Amino acid sequence: MALLLSCPRRHPSIHLLILSAYALFLLPILDGLELGGDGLYREILRDETVLRLKELGKISDGEGYLERTFLSPASIRASAVIISWMKDTGLTTWIDQMGNIHGRFEPTNSTKEALLIGSHMDTVIDAGMYDGALGIISAISALKVLKVTGRLQRLTRPVEVIAFSDEEGVRFQTTFLGSAAVAGTLPESILQVSDKSGTTVQDVLKLNSLEGTANALGDVRYSPVSVGSYVEVHIEQGPVLEALRYPLGVVKGIAGQTRLKVIINGSQGHAGTVPMKLRRDPMVAAAELVLTLETLCKEPNKFLTYDEECGCFTEESVAGLVCTVGELLTWPSASNVIPGQVNFTVDIRAMDDKVRETIVASFSRLVLQRCDDRLVDCAVEHKHAAAATPCDAELTSQLERATRSTISSMATAAALPGVRRAGGETPVLMSGAGHDAMAMARLTKVGMLFVRCRGGVSHSPEESVLDDDVWAAGLALVNFIDQNAVDAAAATAAES
Repeated sequence: MALLLSCPRRHPSIHLLILSAYALFLLPILDGLELGGDGLYREILRDETVLRLKELGKISDGEGYLERTFLSPASIRASAVIISWMKDTGLTTWIDQMGNIHGRFEPTNSTKEALLIGSHMDTVIDAGMYDGALGIISAISALKVLKVTGRLQRLTRPVEVIAFSDEEGVRFQTTFLGSAAVAGTLPESILQVSDKSGTTVQDVLKLNSLEGTANALGDVRYSPVSVGSYVEVHIEQGPVLEALRYPLGVVKGIAGQTRLKVIINGSQGHAGTVPMKLRRDPMVAAAELVLTLETLCKEPNKFLTYDEECGCFTEESVAGLVCTVGELLTWPSASNVIPGQVNFTVDIRAMDDKVRETIVASFSRLVLQRCDDRLVDCAVEHKHAAAATPCDAELTSQLERATRSTISSMATAAALPGVRRAGGETPVLMSGAGHDAMAMARLTKVGMLFVRCRGGVSHSPEESVLDDDVWAAGLALVNFIDQNAVDAAAATAAES
């Protein structure tokens, strides 16, 4: 103000010039005060992010529960909302030919590879509101912090947020439609895969004004030379972080996964007239196979031969083995009819790919044996397989540093009361759940940040994340982007 008062009255234009310069100098300071002078950006990274999570969680195809599957009506409505948030952040937006939503900031004259940050916008049936959505909204919020503090314009490499159209695979029983298309690993044959109503992926794409052709699918693919890395923020979907009383953890790798469909055909008949000894009942065979799978995965040593030379079946290698039957369908599904056909799904996951593949082969063999014993016909279809995915060591280290910085600053400001080991090491976890990072690892190096969730519950309306943990995830992402994509010298000069 002293400068303004000292200016000659006969040159009012100088007043305006100095006032404008003074305003530009003061703007970052005012932004810091408005957002929280402690640099924690609570209003954006916690309050606004949580409100947006709740808003997106209300956009559903189900009445009274959350369901949003690949390119469903609710998915289209959600897309419009996500695009509006991306535009509010100053990102250039578009929807690709697989329904993925992109929001990108492109620095002037930058020739560096892009940093991609993303997660999925689809849900399971009767879902929670954090799975997938947290990773998308936290990324948008982190870039918004950079925008309002003037650091978005100082990015040294392109940064892009992607909301993938399908990760869960609920509608078409095949996962990673969105991220696999971006990675360039989605086969053309996927266009002819149909859902339970007989509608194909191609039909759905065309119904939503997308081309649905092999060429269009190829256009979604990113060139590996244009991408430097991919990072994903996701709820842990497990109880480890809560047990450690720590809000964030970095991921060292993702378990491999196989999905099967078992089809059993028997003899359909009247429930009251066919003697028990003459029945060829596929339901009973299915029940026995479900129990067989449980025993196989609980006590694999009873079925597998351990090879000490290769070391592939040590106690450690089978420690993360889990198997699930999540869906069972019968035909004609009537209380007074012996079923003619029973189908069920099998999900097998393990950190060690050799263990997983051996379990799959062993179960397939046991299916045929049990079905022969019960005089029913069986087939095992392989629906999906993904190898275990290690996260990039350098990205993991950078995420660890960003997390330590976040926890330290929030603990100092008393924003995270009750956090154990605030100054200690960041937990490093393996992920038993599949994530878009698995598909993106075929394109570029990947890193993941896990966020604590109550009771480890996920894929349920009981899914819950503390508001302050949402805040911590967003701030860690801000710190990570600062490390990787912001011109530190320019940022320091602007703030000094």
